[in-house]
Amino acid sequence: MNWTETSQMAIKGAIPVAFGDVFPAGAFATKVEMVADFDASKGGSRVQARDKATGLPMWAISVTDPDPDARDTSAKVKIPASVEPTLPDELPGLPFRPVEFEGLTVTPYVNGSGRLAYSFKATGLRAPSAVAGKAAAKAG
Repeated sequence: MNWTETSQMAIKGAIPVAFGDVFPAGAFATKVEMVADFDASKGGSRVQARDKATGLPMWAISVTDPDPDARDTSAKVKIPASVEPTLPDELPGLPFRPVEFEGLTVTPYVNGSGRLAYSFKATGLRAPSAVAGKAAAKAG
């Protein structure tokens, strides 16, 4: 196979990935904010971006990756949703909220500095199953 043949096998769109493959040490959510549509936002008013596939408003979840081997320890995961996503409950003794993303996808791209970067998108979020199980046991 030569370069011409392999260059025609491009992956189109976002690539589905398992949460644990992207965040093997877990993830901590720090905040939720609307994603601005910079083309539509003018004169100081911010217009919220909409998902191209669903038309739903886009939200960005700021995430900290606690993996000591992670090259980048912060990321944003975008979620299309009609209402602002709610972060899982805080846990005593932790500065952030543990979170898992459902329907996680990644889209690689070359950023303005010419470096490979990744855009993350998910269909939803929840408390990690281990954390949710402990909270339910404590409540019961």
